[in-house]
Amino acid sequence: MEATDVSGAVAAAKSIASTLELTVDHAVVLQNSNTLTLHLLPCDTLARVAPSGDHLMQSEIELAGLLAETGSPAAALEPRVPSRVYERDGFAVTFWTHYASGMPDVAPVDYAGSLRRLHVGMRKIGIATPHFTDRVAEAERLLVNRHLTPELADADREFLGGMLKNLIRTIVDKGAAEQLLHGEPHPGNLLATRFGPLFIDLETFCCGPVEFDLAHVPDAVVEHYPDVDHALLNECRALVLVMVAAWRWDADDQFPDGRRWGEHLIHTLREGPPWPSLDAMTRRLDGRHGLSTAPADR
Repeated sequence: MEATDVSGAVAAAKSIASTLELTVDHAVVLQNSNTLTLHLLPCDTLARVAPSGDHLMQSEIELAGLLAETGSPAAALEPRVPSRVYERDGFAVTFWTHYASGMPDVAPVDYAGSLRRLHVGMRKIGIATPHFTDRVAEAERLLVNRHLTPELADADREFLGGMLKNLIRTIVDKGAAEQLLHGEPHPGNLLATRFGPLFIDLETFCCGPVEFDLAHVPDAVVEHYPDVDHALLNECRALVLVMVAAWRWDADDQFPDGRRWGEHLIHTLREGPPWPSLDAMTRRLDGRHGLSTAPADR
């Protein structure tokens, strides 16, 4: 969300929360990507704010309710208010349970077990779902429209676009089983709570092979996930790296140090396989440049 919109978004969330009889004295910004995430105090609730008309917010609310019915390890909606999308002053707001931080990091075996349980729960759910190739199309739109990515060199634009087309063709042609997925289950979207590991930010859900989700998690987690098609995982990892590279060259990208990420992603892709996980890329660049945010964040 643009910095100029943040104050209005915070004001809308606080105003709506107050009308719902949630006591709000101040709001702490936890994350600002495509959606603004706020911790409202002292009511201790989480608010997610986006521009009005964001159809994904209603779908995310619906999915969260269905996951709760299956006992899946996903963050819960705020139980003190009706589960719906609230709109005010050009912003849409949803309310979620806030989970205290300070828990130990999630062990790879527990991470894999929680993701597996999430996938099992998702197989029981019937909901209108975009295909993972729809997310690829968003990245392709950035690559074919120079006014959206004006700083991306033509040679790199052609290289990324060609990889994107070839990878999606290869993955689809494999004909792997598909199901409802989280879409971005990277470590930044997993909380360590007293209830166990819980996945957050469900707005990226889509339909595809489980290897597309696994392309977002650390190598050590994959080792504990059963029945992985490692050839398909390798292709999905490359696809995710190309998508993230395209996002980092978006003229409107708000990601910290995004251009440097974009440059290193292109360099890594040009080096060829084996493709690193996003987690490996993060750790590599953390040590080199002091970066720490998950690169898949929009």
